[in-house]
Amino acid sequence: MMLPPPTILPVLEKMKNVYKVWNEYHNIIPKTQRYSLGNVIDRIFIEMIEMISSAGFSSKSEKVPYVKIAIRKLDTVKILLMVLWETDGLDENKYVTISTPLYEIGRNLGGWHEQLNREKKS
Repeated sequence: MMLPPPTILPVLEKMKNVYKVWNEYHNIIPKTQRYSLGNVIDRIFIEMIEMISSAGFSSKSEKVPYVKIAIRKLDTVKILLMVLWETDGLDENKYVTISTPLYEIGRNLGGWHEQLNREKKS
């Protein structure tokens, strides 16, 4: 099995760990939100993992679009989690527990995007 480049492993690992936490929360949020907003959030989490993984295995010239999509999806999932919290589908402690690593992942993806843009200009 081929491993992705070392620069992607930390962010992919963080994303995987956040998804595990989300998976636990998804199973306990109220049914009225679990099958609507919860399922949308779940799908976006999986798509983010796919984009990060795809970027990690792509050639340098192909990475930027995947990273951009991952950033956009991350922003969307943060907003949807906020809506879930504001509508009492997620308590504050759980919201903070899942949001904190997402902001770190966002910084990582932003840094990766900047690095790719610098390399592209060189």
